[in-house]
Amino acid sequence: MVKTVWIRLDNAPHQHRKALTRTALEQGLREIVLLPDDCRKLATLGKYTQIVIKGDELTMDGKTGKFLTIESKFDVDRALGLAGKVDFVLVAARDWKVIPLENLIAEYQGARTKLLAQVATAADARLFLETLQTGVDGVVFDVHDDRELSEAVKLLSQARKVEIPVSEGKVIRIDSLGSGDRVCVDTCTMLGVGEGMLIGSQAMGMLLVHSESKHNQYAAPRPFRVNAGAVHSYIMMADRSTKYLSELSAGDEVLAVDVRNQTQNVVVGRVKIEKRPLVLVEVEAASRRFNVILQNAETVCLVSGGAPVSIVDIKVGDPVSVWVGEGEGRHFGKSIKENILEK
Repeated sequence: MVKTVWIRLDNAPHQHRKALTRTALEQGLREIVLLPDDCRKLATLGKYTQIVIKGDELTMDGKTGKFLTIESKFDVDRALGLAGKVDFVLVAARDWKVIPLENLIAEYQGARTKLLAQVATAADARLFLETLQTGVDGVVFDVHDDRELSEAVKLLSQARKVEIPVSEGKVIRIDSLGSGDRVCVDTCTMLGVGEGMLIGSQAMGMLLVHSESKHNQYAAPRPFRVNAGAVHSYIMMADRSTKYLSELSAGDEVLAVDVRNQTQNVVVGRVKIEKRPLVLVEVEAASRRFNVILQNAETVCLVSGGAPVSIVDIKVGDPVSVWVGEGEGRHFGKSIKENILEK
């Protein structure tokens, strides 16, 4: 589950709020808590989501929330009573104890209300995001200066590089096909050797298709690109939903995965759809079969044995990196617990 990371600037010195807002936007933070007057004054610094705070009331894009300082059992009970009544609740405490936070997390599980915890350090944020395994839905950094802002940036970077369980499957079939429409996904990020995207014909199993960061004799490297495959294929998005490759457009965020199972969110800058000869690669993993249909070209690579290998050189019996979902189906790209067979 993707966690929310906000920063709160209404408590920062008045003369520093503009500079802190600009720096936050430059560092990729896009949800900022501000006073009503600052929202008006700082709206032109960039495109971002303003969360307006006025007393204990919070508003964001038509949604409402509450801010509560936890100082006693009465405050905990009040927070518990808000579950399901507002869109989000932000809680803060001068002396956090894990047990009250556990009570809140347990109460809010399954409720429509998102539970956010106010923090001052990345270490606190990690604790709150992991408590009871599920953790809070997000954290809000109360920022007063550049040092505290750097803590928020550190957490955002770490949150975008969570692990995803990629394992090895075995190639059981390779077939050359006729021509079809394939998609190149050009991103706004330079991807490294060992890094690519999860692509497949089945939503519950996708292969790691490598970026064009590997040097070869046919074309100059294009490390921003993944030649991802046929238009019908699924791609794993940054929020762990899926889209068809044909649906991608500039500004979408997709998930990049490397050979160490580390991830980062990357922004799509351009999508190129062209008719090219295709090849089908079918693999077996976790007693199931999955396939991906790719352009039949030397520059297109899967990951085998932890390294990029051209599909021209991939053979039946070779290991390849594959992500396998836990029996999940997809409905409009979202994971659902339903028996869906895709062949």
